[in-house]
Amino acid sequence: VVIAYTSVYGHTKQTVEELAAALSKKGAQRVVVTDLARDDQAEALEDAFRHSVLVLATTTYNGGFFPTMHEFVSHLVDHNFQRRTVAFVQNGSWMPAAAKGMRALLEQCAGIDFAQNVVTVKGSLDDKSRAQIDALADELVAKI
Repeated sequence: VVIAYTSVYGHTKQTVEELAAALSKKGAQRVVVTDLARDDQAEALEDAFRHSVLVLATTTYNGGFFPTMHEFVSHLVDHNFQRRTVAFVQNGSWMPAAAKGMRALLEQCAGIDFAQNVVTVKGSLDDKSRAQIDALADELVAKI
């Protein structure tokens, strides 16, 4: 599983850390976490192609999603990303829209299996979003 994320205030990063721990605890053999704003995007792109499951986690930004993540998803589309499971984690205080925007771009790709569970964080983690993390981890481990 590869988790590629961007985080503005640290709450999305915390969510990703909890998801990575849940995946490992539930049996995922390898979980790679990449901060797209700080790590090498070329390496992140390679990781996305090396693994069967990709989680994209980012904040809602101007009604869409964070520019660094937008650039990464555009690279996936440009490089014919296909036949993978893709899951989403979105963060937004009043109207989270990141998952919808990322999915719209990736729908151009062939054979993408979108996870049914989406983690939605409204500002910071709470019991509801932690339950969503657990459900997503269960779903993704079953697909590995």
